[in-house]
Amino acid sequence: MILLQSASRFLLQVLLNRVENLDKGVELDCQSVEFDDVRYHIQVSLRYPQFIVLSMSLPTPPPETIFVDGLPFGAIEAIKAAYGALVQILDPPKDGYNLTMRLDLVQLPQDEELQYDLLEKVASVREVVLGAPLRVVLKHLASKRVPPDLDRLIALVHRPRESFFLAPEADKVTVVYPMRFNDSIDTVLAISFLEEFVEARRTAGLNNAPPCFWSPSPPQVLEEAPTEALSANSGFVTFVIYPRHVEGRKLDRTVWSLLTFHAYVSYHVKCSEGFMHTRMRRRVESLIQALDRAKPEVEDLKKNAQNKSSKRLSLMEIRNNSNS
Repeated sequence: MILLQSASRFLLQVLLNRVENLDKGVELDCQSVEFDDVRYHIQVSLRYPQFIVLSMSLPTPPPETIFVDGLPFGAIEAIKAAYGALVQILDPPKDGYNLTMRLDLVQLPQDEELQYDLLEKVASVREVVLGAPLRVVLKHLASKRVPPDLDRLIALVHRPRESFFLAPEADKVTVVYPMRFNDSIDTVLAISFLEEFVEARRTAGLNNAPPCFWSPSPPQVLEEAPTEALSANSGFVTFVIYPRHVEGRKLDRTVWSLLTFHAYVSYHVKCSEGFMHTRMRRRVESLIQALDRAKPEVEDLKKNAQNKSSKRLSLMEIRNNSNS
């Protein structure tokens, strides 16, 4: 199974190319769209080649999520903590975008390895921004505390007009995903995939992984969730995160894995569908070849037709001879 990478390849490639050619004045204006409707816009001017203006548009949030000035709560603090003096947040952002930042490439460290790590972190701005609320909750879990001033049930956006839910407690955080798919075939494949996913968690080699459950109806923890947010044609997936899952470097991996779980399932559902289509095409091709081999040759058909006509003539001759 494939796990999605947090760093955007498009952003990372543009940033690396710009750093390598910093002494060359280049005017740049390019855009990119990633899964779940996250859009980027990068601009560089000839007048200020050391600056890169990066704008990002997030998925449209549903009503139950908490956005502050167009961003998930905690996003501004997360950006400042991740990038420091390298990034300046521009207010207001560009029209049509939730966030606009100006990167000062002069502020990059001279060491190439540190420079690459920081640029890779910039390319992971999606994780920094959308994962900010999740990171706040999981950091409190690591210290076995409940985040103050937050509801017992927190809704976080991860797809356009769709959210998943967190139920934080001092010793665990319950994460619930209403799974929705537009295509009926995807819905059937997703249910089968999720049932197998939950069953695979029970194997001995995955004892340290978070407990995982699937149910066709909303779990009890979603009692306070709005009714319109609970429409799910592929059931509900629940993970239970414990402090051991967010210790040290595990925190970043856990945040990104939870943030992109629906995309992870969608990817493998589409791969399964494509694999089955390939198998079906191969089967049809083999059946066609078998039918082609079963067809008699044209010359054989002609010979058979001539033999039949000669037999008919001989019978007629016999009858004529007998009558005479």
